[in-house]
Amino acid sequence: MTGIGSRRLGDRAAGTGPKAGGRKAGGYFNPQFQAHTLKVFLGHHQVSDRPDVMMVTTLGSCVAACIWDPAAAVGGMNHFLLPEVPDSETGGADAAARYGSVAMEWLINDILSRGGKRNRLEAKVFGGARVIDSSFDVGRRNGAFVLDYLQREGLSVTGQDLGGTSARRVHFFPHTGRAMRKLLRAEALNETVTQEMQFRSTLRQRPIEGDVELFGD
Repeated sequence: MTGIGSRRLGDRAAGTGPKAGGRKAGGYFNPQFQAHTLKVFLGHHQVSDRPDVMMVTTLGSCVAACIWDPAAAVGGMNHFLLPEVPDSETGGADAAARYGSVAMEWLINDILSRGGKRNRLEAKVFGGARVIDSSFDVGRRNGAFVLDYLQREGLSVTGQDLGGTSARRVHFFPHTGRAMRKLLRAEALNETVTQEMQFRSTLRQRPIEGDVELFGD
């Protein structure tokens, strides 16, 4: 691996609950990293201050921001598909975190709600690959969006791995701010693209709801 470089689990501090955009915390124990592992699904985020927690996600054209307060030792990861909420859809508190503008706000606010301070936040960002042969390069737009957002909000970017044509798996340790990424093989890319395309197609059908390390197998 090359590295760029809580509320408690089971309650809303772990990024659970509909407004947090998180899935119910549970996860599994990863013996390789000796860590309780939380998956960060597309359109969700997780936040924790536990030293034994690792967050994991897989990205194609999507972007994940890993944000951390080194003094409070609390951090989290999101996973979003598109940059901004379209004008045709209603924004605000009920806008889903599938959009970067909402995903970033929810993640930062969740970190602040459990002791983080905005002026101390550091970010590492991943993803934004060109994984679909199309004139609309959503990966590039996602990458440009997240860097612009962080600059406008005054957050320090301490690491980034954006663009390219490969899917990525990202591991983030929110207590220490350590982040690791692995470029995935073609078969994993196909699965990731399929998931993103399926998720994107549902957007037209459902309303909005409320230092880098590289590692081997």
